[in-house]
Amino acid sequence: MERNWNELKQHVRYRELLQLCQRRLAGEPEEINDRTALEQIEAVVLGSPDTKNCSHEEKGMVIRRLFLHLRRTLDFLSPYAQDPNVTEIMVNGPDLVYVERGGDMIRLEESFDSTEELEQLIRRIGAGVHREINEANPILDARLEDGSRVSAVYKNIALNGPILTIRRFPETTLSMEELIRWGTITQEAAEFLEELVRAGYNIFLSGRTNSGKTTMLSVLMGFIPPDERLIVIEDSAELQVETSGRNVVRMETRSANVQGRGQITIGDLIRASLRMRPDRIIVGEVRGAEIVDMIAAMQTGHSGSLSTGHGNSPAGMLRRMEAMFLAAAEYPVESIRAQIAEAVDIIVHMDRLGDRSRRVMEIVEVLSCEQGEISFNPLFQFVPGKGLNAVGNGLVHKEKLEMKQRYTTDIPGSGEKKQGI
Repeated sequence: MERNWNELKQHVRYRELLQLCQRRLAGEPEEINDRTALEQIEAVVLGSPDTKNCSHEEKGMVIRRLFLHLRRTLDFLSPYAQDPNVTEIMVNGPDLVYVERGGDMIRLEESFDSTEELEQLIRRIGAGVHREINEANPILDARLEDGSRVSAVYKNIALNGPILTIRRFPETTLSMEELIRWGTITQEAAEFLEELVRAGYNIFLSGRTNSGKTTMLSVLMGFIPPDERLIVIEDSAELQVETSGRNVVRMETRSANVQGRGQITIGDLIRASLRMRPDRIIVGEVRGAEIVDMIAAMQTGHSGSLSTGHGNSPAGMLRRMEAMFLAAAEYPVESIRAQIAEAVDIIVHMDRLGDRSRRVMEIVEVLSCEQGEISFNPLFQFVPGKGLNAVGNGLVHKEKLEMKQRYTTDIPGSGEKKQGI
């Protein structure tokens, strides 16, 4: 009967094998490649008296684990970080490791040998992106080389030990056709949003965590005309941005150093972007005081801006924007609501359903703020069993669409279009 990992590592005295391998590899005269390292690890494992009565599969498991620990940044998590079907890796302390694969949550049999081993991994990740995590700086938000987003919390504020979460994103940009095929959105709604993006409507994507907002934002960015200059601002760069042949500037926030200096916020980057001659400002997510700068940018001629935020509904998204605004600046509530209503044209609300599918639930037009309340014009709504359908209301504010059509003329005999002057 095959032993699980916890039983096996005790039987073979894994910590002693690890130390033997470390000494063997450290004794090499120069930097060695993976193949040589694997051969050395195999020699240690196969020569150990503790592995003599282990099965071939068990010996292979020990060799694999030692190799990943000594030669891979993410230790035994590395294969899952390279699996295209794994979208999330969740480590809840040293003993509980989960992955989300194909929409299913799976608990792994493998675990970290100690809290110290997990802490070492988290510090190694932080060092790779020039960020520190320790008891004085217990929270880490970072990005791996492949674009995966990393969030870690140190043991002094996480009661069940150090916490590590790695969210992976598709290596290639998804297309709207794929989202339509998966049922995330309908053809009719997709064509409608494409028209709005091209015309320069300010669009906010709302929804809870893991509802598909970032994916949809990446797809909508693909509809922006190629001759426009984009400024893309994110906490951690995760948007799939097509930069080949396009006028794109990408900026990322920076945390404060150990002396508490050098922090660059999303608000700082939005203000800096206004001096870069942007046609469109794309903010990966608005979650705090930067809402003031984002709304100001939308109100001052930067049409076609796109962003996301956490909200349980379109109305809930606007209430959160209002609360963020109030926390950042002392303005009358009526004035804040009027500014938001003037700046935001469309809200696309997304959610993740019980079957783990991601869906566009609502598309609404933000009309105006009258008597202190923001009014909506529902355009599309998801109904269980019927899907996402137009509710029959037409777009009220058509000025941007009409302006786009008015200044786009056909070039005779070419089938192409050019901008009017």
